[in-house]
Amino acid sequence: MLITREAITQYIPHRAPFVMIDNLINATRERFESDFAILSDNVLVENGFLQETGLIENIAQTCAAAFGYLDREAAGAPKIGFIGSIGRLEVFELPPVNATIQTVVFPTHQLGNIYLLKGESFLEGRILLGCELKIVVAG
Repeated sequence: MLITREAITQYIPHRAPFVMIDNLINATRERFESDFAILSDNVLVENGFLQETGLIENIAQTCAAAFGYLDREAAGAPKIGFIGSIGRLEVFELPPVNATIQTVVFPTHQLGNIYLLKGESFLEGRILLGCELKIVVAG
């Protein structure tokens, strides 16, 4: 594990109650991995399930944590990123409260400070959501 829940906000700009990632498990230029335990008091839980917006935000925050980690490893400071667009969104299932999801993100293309990434969230090996994100990293 690269970053634990206790240190995650040193790598992402988000703060409670909008932190949607617990641990950054792996971060290479080719693959990011995280996990996230869904609690009943999460602001994006509705009727006992984390909503699609929560899954998308989890993928985006996995990217933020991984980029922040890689920047620090390269002796830099974490940078702020913004979702430019979301595409090819497919929702298969919503995870219930008390579940822990795993998220995998693959950076597929980079043009300057714009990244295209493919993200997927899983619960017990079942895919929950998949999408492509364009993220613009500032500075």
